[in-house]
Amino acid sequence: MSLARSTASRFAKIALGHLTREYPNKLDHVMAGADDVRSPRELHPIFFGSFDWHSCVHGYWLLATLLRLRPEMAEAETIVTLFDDAFTDDKVAGELVYLTRPESRGFERPYGWAWSLMLQAELLRHQRPWAGVHAPLARAFAQRLEAFLPVADYPVRAGTHYNTAFALVLASEYADMTGDTAFRQMLRTRALVWYGQDAACQAWEPSGDDFLSPALIEAEAMRRLLPRESFELWFPRFPPDVADKQPATLFTPARVSDRTDGKIAHLDGLNLSRAWCWRLLAAAMPEADPGKHHAITAAMNHLAAAVPHVSGDYMGEHWLATFALLALENG
Repeated sequence: MSLARSTASRFAKIALGHLTREYPNKLDHVMAGADDVRSPRELHPIFFGSFDWHSCVHGYWLLATLLRLRPEMAEAETIVTLFDDAFTDDKVAGELVYLTRPESRGFERPYGWAWSLMLQAELLRHQRPWAGVHAPLARAFAQRLEAFLPVADYPVRAGTHYNTAFALVLASEYADMTGDTAFRQMLRTRALVWYGQDAACQAWEPSGDDFLSPALIEAEAMRRLLPRESFELWFPRFPPDVADKQPATLFTPARVSDRTDGKIAHLDGLNLSRAWCWRLLAAAMPEADPGKHHAITAAMNHLAAAVPHVSGDYMGEHWLATFALLALENG
């Protein structure tokens, strides 16, 4: 379960094939009048491809991460050229202009916000000007999250874009890479408010269009944000029967009946995100924990069920490689 050069090249080819593909496109766009009827590229100078804005953002994250991990791959030069063209002051300014619209207050909350921060965290790992250029956009989304979290009394536990635990996980990467301890503390505080008392998780999943496990992504958020000793107290109470492979659904890959259906295709993403979470959680479990082996096996089974399907139909192809890379390169 690691990133071979051939796999990196395969994923890069997939992303390069859709990042600048403008159509088909599913806009998250509130229109105030007829003048707001504009094309994706007019609205979003950088993130106009990949079927939707957030998939385009994390497609850039995918390529930046592949470039760092496998700089020798044949696609590296093409990636650098693409990034040099995309990350310019004028284009970032254009993305920021869109956010200033009153109608854009809830644009991409919280999923796209978090992916913008995750992208910035990755760009900071590169010795290139991209992070500095992209920084104003990332700061704008960090500020939105800072304003939102104190008034978000309740978490969103859906296994889709609105999931709040997933947003905390990605935002924590940004907090760590930027050294923003106050921001990280805000994330930790909100995680404790939302999830600190959770126990005996029943894991009513999967739902029909989940691409995140509400149970496992919550556990991963707590693993990242709590001190280790606090997490070691919290985790055994949350899914209390991992040693007995319960709840059983968390150990069983979801079946994907129709990969041409965009919502059903989400379930390939569920399998990949479960693999990602299980690998990270297994690494945090003590060697003597009888559930550790089950967690590792579950990760392998979910990965095997989904990686062959990251390409083939555009409904999955425009985003699944991102989650495959998360699963392969973590834990």
